[in-house]
Amino acid sequence: MRGSVWVVPLAAFAMSFVIIRLLARLDDALHWAWSWQLEVAVVQNVLEGFVAAMLSFIVFTSSSLLVAIQIASAQLTPRIIATTLLRDNTIRSVIALFVMTLAFNLGVLSRAQSAVPYVLFTAALALTIISVAAFLYLIDYAARLLRPVSIVQRVGEIGLGVIRSVYPAPTRQPGPAEHSDRLPAPGRILAHDGASGVVLAVHLSGLVALARAADGVVEFVPSVGDFIAVGEPLFRLHGGALGIDDRLLRGSVALGSERTMEQDPTFALRILVDIAIKALSAAINDPTTAVMAMDQLHRLLRLVGLRDLREEELRDAAGNLRVVYFTPNWEDYVHLTCTEIRHCGAGSVQIARRMRSMLENLLQSLPDHRHAELHRQLELLDQAIERHYPFEEDRALARIGDSQGLGGAAGTHPSR
Repeated sequence: MRGSVWVVPLAAFAMSFVIIRLLARLDDALHWAWSWQLEVAVVQNVLEGFVAAMLSFIVFTSSSLLVAIQIASAQLTPRIIATTLLRDNTIRSVIALFVMTLAFNLGVLSRAQSAVPYVLFTAALALTIISVAAFLYLIDYAARLLRPVSIVQRVGEIGLGVIRSVYPAPTRQPGPAEHSDRLPAPGRILAHDGASGVVLAVHLSGLVALARAADGVVEFVPSVGDFIAVGEPLFRLHGGALGIDDRLLRGSVALGSERTMEQDPTFALRILVDIAIKALSAAINDPTTAVMAMDQLHRLLRLVGLRDLREEELRDAAGNLRVVYFTPNWEDYVHLTCTEIRHCGAGSVQIARRMRSMLENLLQSLPDHRHAELHRQLELLDQAIERHYPFEEDRALARIGDSQGLGGAAGTHPSR
């Protein structure tokens, strides 16, 4: 529902019937009229023009946005369509305004056959003027929205919110034993039944309640974002959880055809990495867009490094283990952020400098137990620079950390 454009316009269409009935009763009660009289034929002609204008707005807006979104997704990544563009409230609200105004004007036209309903006609005139202003605003808004910098910033903002919701606790120094309860062999394995798909979300609090009521432990096998086929293990059940109804367990998992970011923080990084490596391809060759994507990756990776990524055990109020599920660790996030971009963009001085700036900044801002993988990525970056640049001057330039990629004031000497 969040990724659908038609929901809000359909609700506005239904709302137009309510509004026109209320205003019609108000018109009958007030018998209000303008200071100058209007002919019925003139009002009908004006309303017909309003209807034609609204229909043109709807057709033009829908077709233009569809083409623009397809072009933007081809240049960036198709995954921005459902996760970003189709969820934009401004676009949905403007289209809903056009639909409501069209339906309202048709209703007023049907009531203006023998007399002029001045209250209704005034409301139709006001809605049409607002729609014209909204149409002009939408042209400017869509042009700004579809720029790469706007897309990557929006994905970054969504990713920050998802990371905060999935990992609410701050990071802490690793302890000697993270999982005190080692699970025995499962008493029963529940396989996935139905259509195959991608795991979009899991109702974790509902699983905790089911496991507590049954006095058992439920282990969710796949991770959010994994594709699961029919017959693959979905749950491992321990103790009293063996008696939980299979329909309740399967109903706690949402599946779909494409990953979403509700409970999948790695998908935000995946989208940004896809944008970066497509910009670095020989067909597009736009390293500046890749640098903008890395700016958002830098934000997300810093927040991930400051969060506790080990919340894989959910307990009830009494402290008993009820649900076990799996989330990516710190190394997974670092590899996702750096590996593909380094392979595709090590030959670009901008990318090498921006990646070094990101890694050095994270070494300064994150706690010590996050440093090992960051140092490893710096070593791999140095090796990639040695392979791609035959001249020592170019290698020295590529080893300077620069938050702008190339041309920033930060860093005037090669990193040691």
